[in-house]
Amino acid sequence: MATDWLGSIVSINCGESLGVYQGRVSAVDQVSQTISLTRPFHNGVKCLVPEVTFRAGDITELKILEIPGPGDSRQCGDSQQMDTAMPGVGCQVGPSQNGTGKVLKKPMSSSAPQNIPRRTDMKSQDIVISPQQQCSKSYMDRHMETLSQSKGFRRRHNSWSSSSRHPNQVTPKKSGLKNGQMKSKDDECFGDDIDEIPDTDFDFEGNLALFDKAAVFEEIETYERRSGTRSRGTPSEKPARYRHDENILESEPIVYRRIVVPQNPNKEFCTDSGLVVPSVSYELHKKLLAVAEKHGLTLERRLEMTGVCASQMALSLLGGPNRLNPKNVHQRPTVALLCGPHVKGAQGISCGRHLSNHDVHVILFLPNFVKMLESITNELNLFSKTQGQQVSSVKDLPDTPVDLVINCLDCHENAFLRDQPWYKAVVDWANQNRAPVLSIDPPISEMELGIDAKWSLALGLPLPLGERAGRVYLCDIGIPQKVFQEVGINYHSPFGCKFVIPLHST
Repeated sequence: MATDWLGSIVSINCGESLGVYQGRVSAVDQVSQTISLTRPFHNGVKCLVPEVTFRAGDITELKILEIPGPGDSRQCGDSQQMDTAMPGVGCQVGPSQNGTGKVLKKPMSSSAPQNIPRRTDMKSQDIVISPQQQCSKSYMDRHMETLSQSKGFRRRHNSWSSSSRHPNQVTPKKSGLKNGQMKSKDDECFGDDIDEIPDTDFDFEGNLALFDKAAVFEEIETYERRSGTRSRGTPSEKPARYRHDENILESEPIVYRRIVVPQNPNKEFCTDSGLVVPSVSYELHKKLLAVAEKHGLTLERRLEMTGVCASQMALSLLGGPNRLNPKNVHQRPTVALLCGPHVKGAQGISCGRHLSNHDVHVILFLPNFVKMLESITNELNLFSKTQGQQVSSVKDLPDTPVDLVINCLDCHENAFLRDQPWYKAVVDWANQNRAPVLSIDPPISEMELGIDAKWSLALGLPLPLGERAGRVYLCDIGIPQKVFQEVGINYHSPFGCKFVIPLHST
C-alpha cells in the first residue's frame, strides 16, 4: 500500500543537524524503514544529487505538502515545475465545509522566483480530494504509525490540520466566500483583472478642488464646541503675538507717573519705558544736593559719581567696544575737555581722568588762576597722574577736529566768566571745530550757553533745559530716596539696571 503515496510532495524535518528537505516521494521501503525523495531541496536550495534516502530514525517530523489525484498525469505538478518552482509549493490538506477535502496551493517564502497567478488561474489550481483519497490518507496515517512504533519514529498526528505547518510554510486563511468558492489572500491582493485598470491618468488637481477645507474645519470646530473637546492639530483660538520689547509674563500694571515734585514742573520728560520724569527748578535742585551732602553724600563722592557716569556716556558716544579694544590702539579717540574754575569744571576733570584710564587721548583746557577751588586742585592732582594732557591756552588746542568735545565751561551762578577773553576764545574754537559737543550739567538759560550741544547730561533730576541743550540724558549720582522725600519729592528710581538713561521731551 505504500506505493499509493509515490509521487507525493513531502517535507521532512531531520532536526537542526541535517535540516529540512522537500521533494517528491520516489520509493518507500517497509523492510529497511527508509523513504527516498527525487529532485530534493535542502533548506530551500536545490540539491546536487538527484535522489536522497532517509532512515526512520533520522526523521523528526514529516509533512505531506501535495497529494497526487487519481489519473492525474502531472501528479499535482510535473517534474519541470518541481525543478523550476520554489521548494515547498505543495498541497496542504484541510477539511472543507461539505465534508470533502480541499487542497489549496500556497507559495512558500524562498529566494527562488515564482509566478503570481491571475484570478482565473487560481481558480483552476484548486484541487478537491475525493472520498477514495480520504481512505488512502487514513491508510497512510496507519502506515506511518507502524513505522514510528518500530524505529521510534515521532510524528505529530495533527500534521494533517492547518495548525501543523513547515517552518517556511504560510497557511492560507479563509478570506471570504465568492461564488461559493474560497479565495486565498493572493487572490484578493493580486487577482484583479488587468483589463479593468483605467487608461486615463488620475486628476489630482481636480479631485483636490472638490475638497472644501473651510467647510470641513468648520464642521470640526462645531463638533468640538458641542462636545467640549479640542483638537490637537486645529487650535480654536490664535495665540497672542508679542513684540521684542513686550513682556510675555503677566505683571502688575505700570504706574507711569512715579515721581511727583512739590511744584508744577516747567517741563516734563519721559524715559524709553514711558515713565514721566518732571523737571525741577535750580533752587530745588540746589537744595536737594545740600540735603544729600548733609547726610553724607559729600562733594567728593558726587564728583566721582558724576565723572564715572559722564565717562561711560562719552565712551559710548566714541564707539564703545567697536572703537576701544586692544586690537585698535592705532585709532585712539581724542577728546577735548573744556573746564572752568568752578565745581562744574571739577566734574569735567573727574570725567577726563576716567577717560584717560580707558586709553582715550584727553586734552584738558583749564585757564590759569591764582587761587583754585580745593575740589579742582584735588582733581587736577589725580589727573596729572594719567597720560592726559593739560593746556591753559587756546593756541595749544588741536587745529584738526577731535572726536568729542566735553563742555564744562558754564556754571549756574558765576555769569561774569563769560566776559573773560579766554572764555570767548575757547567758545570760538569749539564752534569752529566740527566735533560733536557733550555738555555736563548745563545751565537753564539758553542765553548763557555759548556752545550748542548735541547731548546734555543732567544730574539726579533734570532742569528745564531748552533746545540748545540737545538731547537730554539723566545720570544717577547716588542720592538716597529718603533725601528726595525730605525735600518734598515723591521719588521712585527711573534708572532700572542702568546709571545713564535718555530722556525724551513730552
